Amino acid sequence: MGNKSKAWLKAFRLRTLPLSLSSIFLGSFLAHSVNAFDWRILLLASLVTLFLQILSNLANDYGDAVSGVDDDTRIGPQRAIQSGLISKDEMKKAIIVFGILALLSGVLLIWIGTQGLDLKVFAGFFLLGLLAIWAAIKYTVGKNPYGYKGFGDVFVFLFFGLTGVMGTFFLHTHFLAWDILLPASAVGFLSMGVLNLNNMRDRIEDQKHGKNTLAVKLGFKGSKVYHVSILLLAILSAVLFTIFNWSSPVQLLFLLSLPLILSNIISVMKINDPKNFDPLLKKLAMSTLLFVLTFGIGLIF
Repeated sequence: MGNKSKAWLKAFRLRTLPLSLSSIFLGSFLAHSVNAFDWRILLLASLVTLFLQILSNLANDYGDAVSGVDDDTRIGPQRAIQSGLISKDEMKKAIIVFGILALLSGVLLIWIGTQGLDLKVFAGFFLLGLLAIWAAIKYTVGKNPYGYKGFGDVFVFLFFGLTGVMGTFFLHTHFLAWDILLPASAVGFLSMGVLNLNNMRDRIEDQKHGKNTLAVKLGFKGSKVYHVSILLLAILSAVLFTIFNWSSPVQLLFLLSLPLILSNIISVMKINDPKNFDPLLKKLAMSTLLFVLTFGIGLIF
């Protein structure tokens, strides 16, 4: 594999992809638990989510390169444009390609998932899909990107949590239930935790370049308190849903993931050097996926 191909794989940031699938898997598990599951929805929703995540990663690489945030002082993995192996024009073309792929696969998903329903439902999901594409790009690209204003966490909660889980559940089942908000929120909070680790790692450099993430606004200690809070809220959300929908001890299987989440909390509180946050990103992302798998298996068995 040549340097160019390796650069593109790095730009895709493959380690972020398991986290993006967590909400789709959980929404599908929840649908299966009420005897409403369609493999086509799971596969297409996963494909759409992967395209959106890669789109977001490419746009983030491009946006931070244009704004000057990415330079030689950056702590995290070197970005594609920063390395010089991929030009800004090439990255813009890739962003367009993945935007189109997300749109086309999204339309097919919505068409299959809303069959038999009012056209307004299709239109609503289509608009939601356009908003997801906009959010993936606008995080760091264009004038006044919302990621530079500290709103990244809100959008992660909305799309990686509520929209991902509840939207997938609805496309399987054609209905919603209020208590689905709880597991959807759990995944949303865990996803916010991954973003917060990223922002705590980059806090000093982001502040220098005017990228005012929530970690910049809260400061070093405040970001740690925030991190602990959202991870504990994730656990609480899962516990409450289990209590409200109790039927079998196997539902407690998700507790196997809690030591990993609690370990993340302990590690974060002990860190003094921002660069040490980086290894925790992948660990929390994989812990989130483990949480979803154990939580989902507990629901269907």
